[in-house]
Amino acid sequence: MVRSATADRLGQIFDSLRAPGALIELGIVVLCLALAWLLVRAIASRVQHDGSIWLGRRGVDGVLFPVLALLFAVAGEWILGDAVPRAVFRLAVPVLMSLVLIRLTVRVLQQAFPKSQLMRVVERSVSWIAWIGAVLWITGVLPLAMAELDAITWKVGSVKLSVGSVIEAIFNTSIVLVLTLWISQVLEQRLLKGAGDNLSVRKMASNLLRSLLLFVGLVLALSAAGIDLTALGVLGGAIGVGLGFGLQKLAANYVSGFVILAERSVRIGDMVTVDGFAGRITDINTRYTVIRALDGRESIVPNEMMIVQRVENSSLADARVALSTVVQVGYETDVEALMPKLVAAVAAVPRVLADPGPAVTLSAFASDGLELTIGFWIDDPHNGAGNVRSAVNLALLRTLNAEGVEIPFPQRVVRQVGDAAAD
Repeated sequence: MVRSATADRLGQIFDSLRAPGALIELGIVVLCLALAWLLVRAIASRVQHDGSIWLGRRGVDGVLFPVLALLFAVAGEWILGDAVPRAVFRLAVPVLMSLVLIRLTVRVLQQAFPKSQLMRVVERSVSWIAWIGAVLWITGVLPLAMAELDAITWKVGSVKLSVGSVIEAIFNTSIVLVLTLWISQVLEQRLLKGAGDNLSVRKMASNLLRSLLLFVGLVLALSAAGIDLTALGVLGGAIGVGLGFGLQKLAANYVSGFVILAERSVRIGDMVTVDGFAGRITDINTRYTVIRALDGRESIVPNEMMIVQRVENSSLADARVALSTVVQVGYETDVEALMPKLVAAVAAVPRVLADPGPAVTLSAFASDGLELTIGFWIDDPHNGAGNVRSAVNLALLRTLNAEGVEIPFPQRVVRQVGDAAAD
């Protein structure tokens, strides 16, 4: 029966495509695509759209192009009415709907999970499912197959389910969750846009907002699927027992993430040392904190560790950091006259702060010369300390050479006691 219905549907489509009115439909579809392309191109030239969901990277690879083309095609089909038999529109509208679904899902997943390899598999799966669904819809197989699947039923408690209802529920749930991810992503970008000192607070707000929207989206998806939400009470109890035993560490990390963002004990951009790893905090997620060292290494630290262990924060109250370097000069050097010149040389080095300014102290009487300690401050430790210390040392060397001050090197006197006794 399905094979004969499919053959009849395909025969009708082929007969309609051979009709003279099909050329009119084809021209209208091409016109719809051209209008959508021109409109998207005009919008893309006026707004910044690097990787956006609506416009993508090249304008036509976003969601807006197939949406406009679909709207224009539906409008054109409505304007034609019954003037010509429907042939091209029967093919174009399902194809454009599938393209909208694919573009929306792929773009949202790329924005929400940019580094996830699993999402790449999901994107390909969605594309295959959408195109197969479009083919089944055009050939008339999909309604017949869904009717057959609705006949396969079983009971779960007092709820009667069918294979068709389960497939429909999965589809509706996926659409709702994708739309929820899209809305949360847009709101998160708005919250984090232009964030300065309050970046951590905005990050906390965006995490809370995403969690809330995902929860609401899941509830709406379950309701659309016909699942009784009162049954979630038992599920909530089971989840509570699971959290109390196997998931307590995971729950502790999530709670610790919100505590860190709320207390602002550490913030994005702070220079910290955790468990012997020093670096700059680049991101605070709900489960972990990312710390990037100056040499490019990154450490993923569970948020619970940031709460229960000792954390050294070099920029909690003040981003300024004190650095120092040591140089020796000969004992014959006029140190009191040399010190102001060294201070002036260090103060002229970029990144060295004028307040508090650099200072030079006579720190020790070494065996080979007078030891001078030069201290100075910087307010951008995330840019590295070794490079600014090297610049300071070069400035000191140039000043000592200009003043004719010699940097002493170790010297030893060797006395030959045996030859003296023989004489």
